[in-house]
Amino acid sequence: MIRMRNITKTFHMGETEVHALRGLDLDIGDGEFVAIMGPSGSGKSTLMNILGCLDIPTSGEYLLGGEDVSSLTDDEQARIRNRRIGFVFQQFNLLPRTPALKQVALPLMYAGYDRTDRMDRAAEALKRVGLGDRMHHKPDELSGGQQQRVAIARAIATAPTIILADEPTGALDTVTGDEILDIFQELHAQGNTVIVITHDPDVAARTNRTIWIRDGLVVEHRSPDNGSMSS
Repeated sequence: MIRMRNITKTFHMGETEVHALRGLDLDIGDGEFVAIMGPSGSGKSTLMNILGCLDIPTSGEYLLGGEDVSSLTDDEQARIRNRRIGFVFQQFNLLPRTPALKQVALPLMYAGYDRTDRMDRAAEALKRVGLGDRMHHKPDELSGGQQQRVAIARAIATAPTIILADEPTGALDTVTGDEILDIFQELHAQGNTVIVITHDPDVAARTNRTIWIRDGLVVEHRSPDNGSMSS
């Protein structure tokens, strides 16, 4: 599914070069449920942006489903994101005065579905995350956990192959966060590839493999079954 080889990313801040990724190698298989962890400044946010085709590497090869996405144009990146990747963020990123059904239908409009199909698919996605009775509620009428469920429904409405979640429980209490992780586990069980960027070891423990990033490199893989293994 995902194959990265010798990925680098360099940012220029005035006359200073910042090497966020330094020749990173990474493989994530089809249908895996993985966490990516690392300290502040480790490069995990930069990695997330490249994984999600929100940015391209300075050098190296990134194959997504066998397609080289290492040097796409902005339009090509948008096409890949819309077709293959569903995003879930810490702060939900919902439109403040828009009902849940229309929030979830929005990416389907960009994907070219007609109105009837958009609403049917959006309704089905909301039912999958337990919000079949909240479709017409606006964000200020929903709890934090319900808002994150809307965000997950929006992410899965286009039937992406990858769900990329950035600190998806960071704005939630522990009980609600566990409920959100239950949904990710269900999506994984249904065959989705789920990648969670997190700083929380309890979140990582719910996944099948943790990938540790430090100084722009993968330094360790760890799974509950086989302990840890240096990369």
